[in-house]
Amino acid sequence: MVTVACSTRFEKTIRKIQVASVKERVKAQIRKIINNPQTGKPMRYCRKNTRGVNIPPFQLSYYFDKNHDKIVFLAPCHKDEQ
Repeated sequence: MVTVACSTRFEKTIRKIQVASVKERVKAQIRKIINNPQTGKPMRYCRKNTRGVNIPPFQLSYYFDKNHDKIVFLAPCHKDEQ
């Protein structure tokens, strides 16, 4: 069983999303990640060891620890702010 954790910044950013369709897409992707943690694209350079899923207009980043079966959702960043 996979353990799920969230950063406080992740929770704040998700709460601030006002568009219902974007919120539903985020929830669907989170469920998909929990079911299969290898879903996201592996990140490079300064984001090494994390994975990302594109949910326009956001990039949802998360860290998957295989040894402890733990997923940590990091702060989603807006594509314009990258």
